[in-house]
Amino acid sequence: MAKRKTANRPARSKSQAQRRAAADPDPYVIVDFVFDQGALFIAIENIGTRPAFGVRVEFSHKLMGVGGSVEVSALPLFSALEFLPGGKKITTFLDASESFFRSKQPTQITARISYKDAGDVKLTQTIRHHLEIYRDIGYTTLPQ
Repeated sequence: MAKRKTANRPARSKSQAQRRAAADPDPYVIVDFVFDQGALFIAIENIGTRPAFGVRVEFSHKLMGVGGSVEVSALPLFSALEFLPGGKKITTFLDASESFFRSKQPTQITARISYKDAGDVKLTQTIRHHLEIYRDIGYTTLPQ
């Protein structure tokens, strides 16, 4: 049997929806711990370009901050954030690193983040942090 010749067809182009989705990815929400000049912060950020809705963060451990006076992990930021635009970052103070490590809180923290996209599809991320890496970082304080 002879082989059938096939016409050289151009490759199919992506649909407009596929191109738009590739250029404008879904929301992608992360939680990060930030060390800056001896201070620890918790940041929640949508590193995607589309908004996230109903953002909730559950931490594996209670996080006490501000010298042990505030349960930072219980802030409404982590339990009642209804809208987080793409590219937006919200940061809250956790504690001075010296105070945090002196309080002997857990340093291995897992953050479970859940949220929905504009189509009401539920998305989740789990991020593990090891805060011990910040214990021995040197920093200077400038005179006021």
